[in-house]
Amino acid sequence: MQWFGKGSGNIDDRRGMSGGAVGGGIGIIVVILGLIFGQDLTGLVSQIPGGQQTSVEGKTGDPTDAEGKFVDGVLESTNQVWEAQFREMGSTYQEPEKLTLFTEYIESACGGASSAVGPFYCPGDRKIYIDLSFYKELKERFGASGDFAQAYVIAHEVGHHVQNLLGISAKLDQARGQVSEAEYNKLSVKLELQADFLAGMWAHHAQNLKDFRLDPGDIEEALNAANAIGDDRLQKQTQGEVVPDAFTHGTSAQRMYWFKKGFDTGDFKQGDTFSANDL
Repeated sequence: MQWFGKGSGNIDDRRGMSGGAVGGGIGIIVVILGLIFGQDLTGLVSQIPGGQQTSVEGKTGDPTDAEGKFVDGVLESTNQVWEAQFREMGSTYQEPEKLTLFTEYIESACGGASSAVGPFYCPGDRKIYIDLSFYKELKERFGASGDFAQAYVIAHEVGHHVQNLLGISAKLDQARGQVSEAEYNKLSVKLELQADFLAGMWAHHAQNLKDFRLDPGDIEEALNAANAIGDDRLQKQTQGEVVPDAFTHGTSAQRMYWFKKGFDTGDFKQGDTFSANDL
C-alpha cells in the first residue's frame, strides 16, 4: 500500500512517554488473549486498583518517523472514505477524536490498558489506541507481515468507530448483563465481523482516492492477518483446544470471509452480520 497525500493531523503520539499507574500495585493490566485486536473495551478494561493514575499529553500532529507516518496516512484515507460514505447516506461523518500511539500502557475513557490488550477503540472518548509493538507480534508470533496487514488493523478499529457513530455498539452494550455469556459472545462475534467487513469496505473505496494505491499482494496480507487472529486458531495455539462458546471475534474463516466481502462489494448494506443466517 502507498499513500501519497497528507496526514490526518490527528495523531496523539505518546510513545516513550511516562504515564499510567504509580504506587500501590502493578503498572500494567494482564488481559487473556490480549493480542486479539479490535475490541470494544467498554466494561472490559478497568482501572488498576490501589494506584494513582497519571496522564501525560503527547504531541498532536504529523509524526516524523516512517511507522508513525504510515499510521497517519492510513487514518487520513479512512477519513476520506467514510466522509464520502456517510455523505451518500445523507449524514456527516465525525472523525475519531484521536489516534493515540503509546508504549506499554495507556489511560483511556474505558480505563487503563497495557499493550497486551492489543489495538483498541474506546467509544467513551471516540479514540483509537495502538502500541506499534503489536505489529512485531503480528509478524513474529502469528506470521502476518506486510504493511497492509497493519492497515487492516487500523481500518478495523475505525470500523468500530463507524459502528459507534451509527449506534450499533450501543445496542450491543445494552445487551450486556441481559443475556447469557454465550449469547453475548455471539453478539460480540457479529460486531467484530462487521468491523472486518467495514475494513474491507474501506479498502474497496480507498482505491478510488487519488493519493492511495494498492500494491500486488496487499489484500492477501490483510487476509493472512485475519486468518492469523481468528478465535479458533488463537484458542488452539494458547489453550490447545477450541471452545466455540468462548469465541468473541469469529473464526479465521469468518474473519477472512467478511473482510473479503466488504472489499468485493463496497456496499454497506451487504455487511449486516446481525441479520445473517450464516456467518
